[in-house]
Amino acid sequence: MVDDEEPRNGIGVGPWPGPWPTDARYDPELLEHGDRRNVVDEFRYWRGEAIVAELDTRRHGFHVAIENWAHDMNIGSVVRTANAFNAAGVHIVGRRRWNRRGAMVTDRYLHVSHHPDAEALTAWASAENLTVIGVDNVPGSVPLETATLPRDCVLVFGQEGPGLSEATLAACSQVLSIAQFGSTRSINAGAAAAVAMHAWIRQHAVIPAAAP
Repeated sequence: MVDDEEPRNGIGVGPWPGPWPTDARYDPELLEHGDRRNVVDEFRYWRGEAIVAELDTRRHGFHVAIENWAHDMNIGSVVRTANAFNAAGVHIVGRRRWNRRGAMVTDRYLHVSHHPDAEALTAWASAENLTVIGVDNVPGSVPLETATLPRDCVLVFGQEGPGLSEATLAACSQVLSIAQFGSTRSINAGAAAAVAMHAWIRQHAVIPAAAP
């Protein structure tokens, strides 16, 4: 069965023209029917597991964790952004179930893990030698814009409204805030995660040259 991630509306590519490649990474059904998935050109017609294997060779050093005590609808957006920046993994803290619709099936190309509480996440991070960094606008937080992010870390975000729990705040080596200049007290958790992930990218990632 062809794995459609988008409607057949002209997005993507049609059936493979000419003789099929013999590389095992290619999916015969996608070669035959076309590839309508939301993937970059490099991965057109590839099997899903082949894409994951290739991304695993170039994952970045940061993980993303988000608390999910109230079935947060922002998790899908966070997962999608984590895929775009090729995060090492996404971690759901609290409730295991979350609405995958907002992820646009990008969770298939990521390693998504579950931790029942902040203590479990912290224990895992410690075993992996990862620094836990909270992102929340709380008293005593340090501006993200002036902070130096560790290369190997877990960026932790709270659910919309309440923010990070007290248990998670206590587990963080530092808490960073995002500068805001309008009237609202907080920004969407998915947007905050995107800002923080991009801050890590600007500090540590090798940025490819622009296409001529």
